[in-house]
Amino acid sequence: MTDHSKNILIIGDMPGYGKMGLAGMLPILSNMGHSVYNLPTALVSNNFDYGTFSVLDTTDYMQKTIAVWRELGFQFNCITTGFLASAAQVDILRDFIASQRREDLLVVTDPIMGDEGKLYNGSTRQTVENMRRLIGEADVIVPNLTEAEFLTGLCEGGETLSQAESRQVLDGLRACGAKSVVVTSGRETETGRHVVWGYDHRRKETFTIPYRFIKAHFPGTGDIFASILTGELLKGRPLQASTKRAMDVIEQLIFLEQDVVERNNGIRIERFLSVLRE
Repeated sequence: MTDHSKNILIIGDMPGYGKMGLAGMLPILSNMGHSVYNLPTALVSNNFDYGTFSVLDTTDYMQKTIAVWRELGFQFNCITTGFLASAAQVDILRDFIASQRREDLLVVTDPIMGDEGKLYNGSTRQTVENMRRLIGEADVIVPNLTEAEFLTGLCEGGETLSQAESRQVLDGLRACGAKSVVVTSGRETETGRHVVWGYDHRRKETFTIPYRFIKAHFPGTGDIFASILTGELLKGRPLQASTKRAMDVIEQLIFLEQDVVERNNGIRIERFLSVLRE
């Protein structure tokens, strides 16, 4: 039997309580058969939705860890990046990705900064500028609509985009250096449909995929989406098909968890890993 498993490094925040960030991504990509490693950008006590939390910036740990990994010659087939705690981490990761760059390396970046038309608490215009520098290293970026608007400076605060505006935003993200783009949580002005917009640089084509909107907020769904998308891409699937698969799984997971009372912890992914099996 051929071994299709990859060495994946996921970079992002690690919560002590809750299923988001690294805690949400590790079980998914491991369940998909990959060897998964992690580099935390911050240790967080719990999801920010609780209103009170503690954050430990791990920039110093990242620098020392990467130095050791370089000495040991560790190599990765895929690198994903999520929440960053400081501007210094952008430079660290740009340099590290460049040192790992080979023809088959897949870099997926989720530029976590905001949602629902505004930046998260603690994110600033400088955060946006830092993320612009990082997404230029990515093969695929997966911003939500708010993040895409801030990164491009287009339609900021807009809850819907026309077909022409969505194309402008995709082009703007590509102008930042991103190769392929998937913009999640969009809504079409013309139809009112909830959609995901994308551009596949390998096929040189744009796509729009509608989805059924379920009125239920779960932190960490973006991390789950990025994990599944990454896993599907590593199978060799095209971006549009990988995006559709990630959307379908997210919809099923939200449906399965929609009656749970405590949602701030995110989706209890370990309970539903069977959903990943096609």
